[in-house]
Amino acid sequence: MTQKMKTATLCVQGGWKPKNGDPRVLPIIQSTTFKYDNTEEMADLFDLKKEGYFYTRLQNPTNDAVASKIAALEGGVGAVLTSSGQAANFYALFNICEAGDHFVTSNEIYGGTYNLFGVTLKKLGIECTFISQEASEEEIDAAFRPNTKALFGETISNPGCQILDIEKFARIAHKHGVPLIVDNTFPTPINCRPFEWGADIVTHSTTKYMDGHATQVGGVVVDSGNFDWDAHADKFPGLTTPDESYHGLTYTKKFGKMAYTTKLVAQLMRDLGSIPAPQNSFLLNLGLETLHLRVPRHCENAQRIAEFLQNDPRVAWVHYSGLPSDKNYALAQKYLPNGSCGVIAFGLKGTRETAVQFMDSLQMIAIVTHVADARTCVLHPASHTHRQLSDEQLREAGVAPDLIRLSVGIEDCDDILADIRQALDKI
Repeated sequence: MTQKMKTATLCVQGGWKPKNGDPRVLPIIQSTTFKYDNTEEMADLFDLKKEGYFYTRLQNPTNDAVASKIAALEGGVGAVLTSSGQAANFYALFNICEAGDHFVTSNEIYGGTYNLFGVTLKKLGIECTFISQEASEEEIDAAFRPNTKALFGETISNPGCQILDIEKFARIAHKHGVPLIVDNTFPTPINCRPFEWGADIVTHSTTKYMDGHATQVGGVVVDSGNFDWDAHADKFPGLTTPDESYHGLTYTKKFGKMAYTTKLVAQLMRDLGSIPAPQNSFLLNLGLETLHLRVPRHCENAQRIAEFLQNDPRVAWVHYSGLPSDKNYALAQKYLPNGSCGVIAFGLKGTRETAVQFMDSLQMIAIVTHVADARTCVLHPASHTHRQLSDEQLREAGVAPDLIRLSVGIEDCDDILADIRQALDKI
């Protein structure tokens, strides 16, 4: 089939292409290692002279098939699966940053990512500057330094549900000769493909909508192949100068548009691991097969519930970009015309305890750390996912003390609304 497959077909049939007599369904190659008939074949694999499998920490057929599907969905040239979304964001940056380097990031990001960037990477000698994504280009420009290597943001922020102006961020990044890395977890490539708006690298926590069933933890890094590393060779020596651990091989010269993902596997996976088990990738693939069906239902349900919350006198505020009154509505119409995601941020009139009482009164909707799967769930970030942040850091990250993150599932919307109503009646 030479015609380029559409998104729904890629969800179902992308990645795994069975040959005559092969399993119709992607098999689980649950093996750590792979056999060869002579030492030269194995040596060529270790030297990156040939493609093939020899140890699952670097590559595995099941993992690679799923990565290929996600790359196709995002419109990228290659992708690498990781053991979690946190690992994906770490690898995406660590692949081009080292001690002494710096990057710029939106402050509207997931609390775990905020901590990774602001605390853990700092211990490795990599510093970041947090900026407001609503700041002017001039203000964001001022955060860049000669040693800045990337600009980072989330398409839809977790948990604040703010929309990233991808074109603006891409323009700023490219002005400074660095790639734009975008975490596209919440909209998924069903609702937004950041590469089409100028992003260079995309990450996902595949734990969320891509899996959809809360059965496995995973992540992925996808490369567009569009960033010209050689044009900024002095900034990215890891890609543009010889790698002594591979006999002086230079990634951009040897692998072209696949340089970034090849280096990520050959260096970071080789040395740090953080791969998913093939069994987990198999489960992820089952989720991907229905992604194009589930995402519209999440958005349809969330839109109804956001409208209900907006009109309830006990609700103080609602952030959902599908509401015409939302400050991000215009950005959402541009980048997410088919819908954003199923996650709503809102606050209740009263105190932090009011939010806790409401959540504790829910019956069908569960309080869980997770977000973005088939089941409706709720979380109070200030008490849970973001509790390691100070009040000042919470405000910087767009997390109000009363913020409730409601992840709307694909159940019957009337049942979700009924549970919300009865919980509101108890506060």
